[in-house]
Amino acid sequence: MTRQKINLKSKAEIEIMKEAGKILANILQLIGDKIAPGVSGDEIEELALKEIKKYGVVASFKNYQIYKGGVPFPSAICFSINDEIVHGFPFGKEIKEGDIVSIDFGIKYNGFHADSAITVGAGKISEKATKLIKITKESLYQGIREVKIGNRMSDIGFAVQEYAEKNGFSVVRDLVGHGVGRSIHEAPEVPNFGKKGEGMKLIAGMTLAIEPMINEGNYYINCEDEDQWTIRTEDGKLSAHFEHTVAVTTAGCEILTEIK
Repeated sequence: MTRQKINLKSKAEIEIMKEAGKILANILQLIGDKIAPGVSGDEIEELALKEIKKYGVVASFKNYQIYKGGVPFPSAICFSINDEIVHGFPFGKEIKEGDIVSIDFGIKYNGFHADSAITVGAGKISEKATKLIKITKESLYQGIREVKIGNRMSDIGFAVQEYAEKNGFSVVRDLVGHGVGRSIHEAPEVPNFGKKGEGMKLIAGMTLAIEPMINEGNYYINCEDEDQWTIRTEDGKLSAHFEHTVAVTTAGCEILTEIK
Protein backbone atom coordinates (compact mmCIF):
# COMPACT_ATOMS: atom_id res chain seq x y z
CA MET A 1 0.00 0.00 0.00
CA THR A 2 1.39 3.44 -0.90
CA ARG A 3 1.73 5.98 1.86
CA GLN A 4 -1.58 7.74 2.46
CA LYS A 5 -3.09 10.13 4.92
CA ILE A 6 -4.84 8.33 7.77
CA ASN A 7 -8.57 9.01 7.58
CA LEU A 8 -9.66 9.59 11.18
CA LYS A 9 -13.36 9.07 11.90
CA SER A 10 -15.67 11.23 13.97
CA LYS A 11 -17.87 9.73 16.69
CA ALA A 12 -20.84 9.95 14.33
CA GLU A 13 -18.94 8.12 11.59
CA ILE A 14 -17.85 5.42 14.02
CA GLU A 15 -21.51 4.97 14.99
CA ILE A 16 -22.34 4.34 11.32
CA MET A 17 -19.49 1.83 11.10
CA LYS A 18 -20.83 0.17 14.25
CA GLU A 19 -24.19 -0.30 12.53
CA ALA A 20 -22.41 -1.74 9.49
CA GLY A 21 -20.44 -4.03 11.80
CA LYS A 22 -23.59 -5.24 13.53
CA ILE A 23 -25.17 -6.19 10.21
CA LEU A 24 -21.97 -7.88 9.06
CA ALA A 25 -21.65 -9.86 12.32
CA ASN A 26 -25.23 -11.12 12.00
CA ILE A 27 -24.65 -12.29 8.43
CA LEU A 28 -21.33 -13.95 9.30
CA GLN A 29 -22.98 -15.80 12.18
CA LEU A 30 -25.61 -17.18 9.78
CA ILE A 31 -22.89 -18.20 7.34
CA GLY A 32 -20.81 -19.85 10.07
CA ASP A 33 -23.82 -21.87 11.22
CA LYS A 34 -24.33 -23.07 7.65
CA ILE A 35 -20.82 -24.53 7.22
CA ALA A 36 -21.14 -28.34 7.16
CA PRO A 37 -20.07 -31.34 5.06
CA GLY A 38 -21.99 -31.46 1.78
CA VAL A 39 -22.75 -27.75 1.65
CA SER A 40 -21.42 -25.97 -1.42
CA GLY A 41 -19.62 -22.68 -1.67
CA ASP A 42 -22.32 -21.58 -4.10
CA GLU A 43 -24.95 -22.08 -1.37
CA ILE A 44 -22.91 -19.96 1.04
CA GLU A 45 -22.52 -17.21 -1.55
CA GLU A 46 -26.27 -17.35 -2.26
CA LEU A 47 -27.00 -16.98 1.46
CA ALA A 48 -24.67 -13.98 1.70
CA LEU A 49 -26.32 -12.32 -1.31
CA LYS A 50 -29.78 -12.95 0.15
CA GLU A 51 -28.78 -11.29 3.44
CA ILE A 52 -27.09 -8.39 1.64
CA LYS A 53 -30.35 -7.72 -0.19
CA LYS A 54 -32.40 -8.10 3.00
CA TYR A 55 -30.33 -5.47 4.85
CA GLY A 56 -29.99 -3.17 1.84
CA VAL A 57 -26.17 -3.08 2.02
CA VAL A 58 -23.46 -3.47 -0.62
CA ALA A 59 -20.87 -6.27 -0.86
CA SER A 60 -17.46 -4.64 -0.44
CA PHE A 61 -15.44 -7.31 -2.26
CA LYS A 62 -17.60 -8.11 -5.29
CA ASN A 63 -15.92 -6.71 -8.43
CA TYR A 64 -13.04 -5.37 -6.32
CA GLN A 65 -9.93 -4.90 -8.45
CA ILE A 66 -6.43 -4.63 -6.98
CA TYR A 67 -4.70 -3.33 -10.09
CA LYS A 68 -5.61 -2.13 -13.57
CA GLY A 69 -6.07 -5.02 -15.97
CA GLY A 70 -6.49 -7.55 -13.18
CA VAL A 71 -9.41 -9.94 -12.72
CA PRO A 72 -12.19 -8.30 -10.64
CA PHE A 73 -13.08 -10.37 -7.57
CA PRO A 74 -16.21 -12.29 -8.64
CA SER A 75 -18.08 -12.99 -5.39
CA ALA A 76 -19.45 -11.28 -2.31
CA ILE A 77 -17.48 -13.53 0.04
CA CYS A 78 -13.94 -14.86 0.14
CA PHE A 79 -14.31 -18.61 0.64
CA SER A 80 -11.02 -20.34 1.46
CA ILE A 81 -10.66 -24.02 2.37
CA ASN A 82 -7.81 -25.78 4.21
CA ASP A 83 -4.51 -24.59 2.65
CA GLU A 84 -6.18 -21.55 1.04
CA ILE A 85 -5.21 -18.62 3.25
CA VAL A 86 -7.41 -15.91 1.73
CA HIS A 87 -9.21 -14.74 -1.43
CA GLY A 88 -10.61 -18.11 -2.47
CA PHE A 89 -13.72 -18.21 -4.67
CA PRO A 90 -16.83 -20.05 -3.46
CA PHE A 91 -17.92 -21.31 -6.88
CA GLY A 92 -17.83 -25.04 -7.64
CA LYS A 93 -16.54 -26.06 -4.21
CA GLU A 94 -18.17 -28.56 -1.86
CA ILE A 95 -17.30 -28.66 1.83
CA LYS A 96 -16.06 -32.05 3.01
CA GLU A 97 -15.89 -33.67 6.43
CA GLY A 98 -12.82 -32.41 8.26
CA ASP A 99 -12.36 -29.26 6.17
CA ILE A 100 -11.74 -25.89 7.74
CA VAL A 101 -13.40 -23.00 5.92
CA SER A 102 -12.40 -19.34 6.20
CA ILE A 103 -14.99 -16.72 5.26
CA ASP A 104 -13.76 -13.15 4.77
CA PHE A 105 -16.60 -10.70 4.17
CA GLY A 106 -17.12 -6.96 3.98
CA ILE A 107 -20.15 -4.72 3.50
CA LYS A 108 -20.78 -1.05 2.81
CA TYR A 109 -23.54 0.73 4.73
CA ASN A 110 -24.37 4.43 4.52
CA GLY A 111 -21.02 5.18 2.89
CA PHE A 112 -18.82 3.20 5.28
CA HIS A 113 -17.37 -0.30 5.18
CA ALA A 114 -16.93 -2.99 7.84
CA ASP A 115 -14.71 -6.05 7.38
CA SER A 116 -14.58 -9.32 9.30
CA ALA A 117 -13.53 -12.96 8.94
CA ILE A 118 -14.10 -16.30 10.65
CA THR A 119 -12.79 -19.85 10.26
CA VAL A 120 -15.15 -22.77 10.91
CA GLY A 121 -14.58 -26.52 11.00
CA ALA A 122 -16.87 -28.83 9.02
CA GLY A 123 -18.03 -31.88 10.93
CA LYS A 124 -15.29 -33.67 12.86
CA ILE A 125 -11.94 -31.96 12.32
CA SER A 126 -8.47 -32.98 13.45
CA GLU A 127 -7.01 -31.96 16.81
CA LYS A 128 -4.40 -29.86 14.98
CA ALA A 129 -7.11 -28.04 12.99
CA THR A 130 -9.12 -27.45 16.17
CA LYS A 131 -6.08 -25.97 17.89
CA LEU A 132 -5.19 -23.84 14.84
CA ILE A 133 -8.68 -22.29 14.75
CA LYS A 134 -8.66 -21.68 18.51
CA ILE A 135 -5.21 -20.08 18.57
CA THR A 136 -5.90 -17.92 15.52
CA LYS A 137 -9.06 -16.51 17.09
CA GLU A 138 -7.30 -15.95 20.40
CA SER A 139 -4.36 -14.27 18.65
CA LEU A 140 -6.80 -11.75 17.17
CA TYR A 141 -7.98 -10.81 20.66
CA GLN A 142 -4.39 -10.65 21.89
CA GLY A 143 -3.79 -8.02 19.19
CA ILE A 144 -7.03 -6.18 19.97
CA ARG A 145 -5.96 -5.82 23.62
CA GLU A 146 -3.10 -3.63 22.42
CA VAL A 147 -5.42 -1.16 20.67
CA LYS A 148 -5.33 1.93 22.87
CA ILE A 149 -4.26 5.53 22.48
CA GLY A 150 -0.50 5.91 22.77
CA ASN A 151 0.39 2.33 21.87
CA ARG A 152 2.28 1.68 18.65
CA MET A 153 1.00 -0.17 15.58
CA SER A 154 3.65 -2.85 16.04
CA ASP A 155 2.33 -3.60 19.53
CA ILE A 156 -0.66 -5.24 17.83
CA GLY A 157 1.46 -7.42 15.55
CA PHE A 158 3.88 -8.31 18.34
CA ALA A 159 1.03 -9.62 20.50
CA VAL A 160 -0.42 -11.67 17.62
CA GLN A 161 2.94 -13.14 16.62
CA GLU A 162 4.08 -13.95 20.15
CA TYR A 163 0.86 -15.80 20.94
CA ALA A 164 0.72 -17.74 17.66
CA GLU A 165 4.36 -18.80 17.73
CA LYS A 166 4.24 -19.71 21.43
CA ASN A 167 1.52 -22.19 20.45
CA GLY A 168 3.48 -23.76 17.60
CA PHE A 169 2.11 -21.91 14.57
CA SER A 170 3.44 -19.28 12.15
CA VAL A 171 2.12 -15.86 11.15
CA VAL A 172 1.76 -14.93 7.48
CA ARG A 173 4.10 -11.99 6.77
CA ASP A 174 3.15 -11.04 3.19
CA LEU A 175 -0.48 -10.21 4.01
CA VAL A 176 -1.56 -7.65 6.58
CA GLY A 177 -4.56 -5.91 8.10
CA HIS A 178 -5.50 -2.38 7.10
CA GLY A 179 -7.43 0.75 7.79
CA VAL A 180 -11.10 0.69 6.83
CA GLY A 181 -13.80 3.35 6.45
CA ARG A 182 -15.11 5.07 3.35
CA SER A 183 -12.91 2.61 1.44
CA ILE A 184 -12.65 -1.07 2.25
CA HIS A 185 -8.85 -0.77 2.25
CA GLU A 186 -7.32 2.41 3.68
CA ALA A 187 -4.04 3.34 5.31
CA PRO A 188 -2.41 2.26 7.55
CA GLU A 189 -1.20 -1.30 7.12
CA VAL A 190 -1.66 -3.42 10.26
CA PRO A 191 0.94 -6.22 10.31
CA ASN A 192 0.39 -9.34 12.40
CA PHE A 193 4.06 -9.51 13.40
CA GLY A 194 6.82 -7.17 14.49
CA LYS A 195 8.77 -5.74 17.40
CA LYS A 196 7.05 -4.01 20.26
CA GLY A 197 7.12 -0.21 20.39
CA GLU A 198 7.64 0.48 16.67
CA GLY A 199 5.53 2.16 14.01
CA MET A 200 2.99 4.94 14.26
CA LYS A 201 1.17 5.80 17.47
CA LEU A 202 -2.47 4.83 17.73
CA ILE A 203 -4.78 7.84 18.04
CA ALA A 204 -8.50 8.33 18.55
CA GLY A 205 -10.52 8.08 15.35
CA MET A 206 -8.48 5.32 13.71
CA THR A 207 -10.58 2.42 12.42
CA LEU A 208 -8.61 -0.73 11.72
CA ALA A 209 -9.24 -4.21 10.33
CA ILE A 210 -7.02 -6.52 12.37
CA GLU A 211 -6.80 -9.93 10.71
CA PRO A 212 -4.33 -12.61 11.75
CA MET A 213 -3.72 -15.32 9.14
CA ILE A 214 -2.04 -18.17 10.99
CA ASN A 215 -0.49 -21.24 9.34
CA GLU A 216 -0.04 -24.78 10.61
CA GLY A 217 3.38 -24.96 8.94
CA ASN A 218 5.70 -22.22 7.71
CA TYR A 219 4.55 -18.68 6.95
CA TYR A 220 5.39 -18.59 3.24
CA ILE A 221 2.61 -18.13 0.70
CA ASN A 222 1.83 -19.35 -2.82
CA CYS A 223 0.18 -16.83 -5.19
CA GLU A 224 0.31 -18.93 -8.36
CA ASP A 225 -3.34 -19.96 -8.73
CA GLU A 226 -4.71 -19.43 -12.22
CA ASP A 227 -7.66 -17.44 -10.84
CA GLN A 228 -5.17 -14.65 -9.93
CA TRP A 229 -6.70 -14.30 -6.47
CA THR A 230 -6.46 -17.41 -4.29
CA ILE A 231 -3.48 -17.36 -1.93
CA ARG A 232 -2.37 -20.67 -0.40
CA THR A 233 0.18 -21.88 2.09
CA GLU A 234 3.49 -22.64 0.40
CA ASP A 235 3.78 -26.05 2.08
CA GLY A 236 0.16 -27.13 1.54
CA LYS A 237 -0.65 -27.17 5.26
CA LEU A 238 -3.70 -25.62 6.92
CA SER A 239 -4.33 -21.92 7.47
CA ALA A 240 -6.93 -20.10 9.58
CA HIS A 241 -8.12 -16.48 9.49
CA PHE A 242 -10.04 -14.27 11.92
CA GLU A 243 -10.73 -10.54 11.61
CA HIS A 244 -12.53 -7.70 13.35
CA THR A 245 -12.99 -4.05 12.49
CA VAL A 246 -12.13 -1.97 15.54
CA ALA A 247 -12.12 1.73 16.46
CA VAL A 248 -9.54 3.51 18.59
CA THR A 249 -11.49 5.72 21.01
CA THR A 250 -10.73 7.81 24.07
CA ALA A 251 -12.26 4.98 26.11
CA GLY A 252 -9.96 2.37 24.51
CA CYS A 253 -10.73 -0.14 21.76
CA GLU A 254 -14.25 -0.73 20.48
CA ILE A 255 -14.89 -3.86 18.39
CA LEU A 256 -17.38 -2.90 15.67
CA THR A 257 -18.00 -6.33 14.12
CA GLU A 258 -18.83 -8.40 17.18
CA ILE A 259 -22.28 -9.54 18.27
CA LYS A 260 -22.69 -8.18 21.80
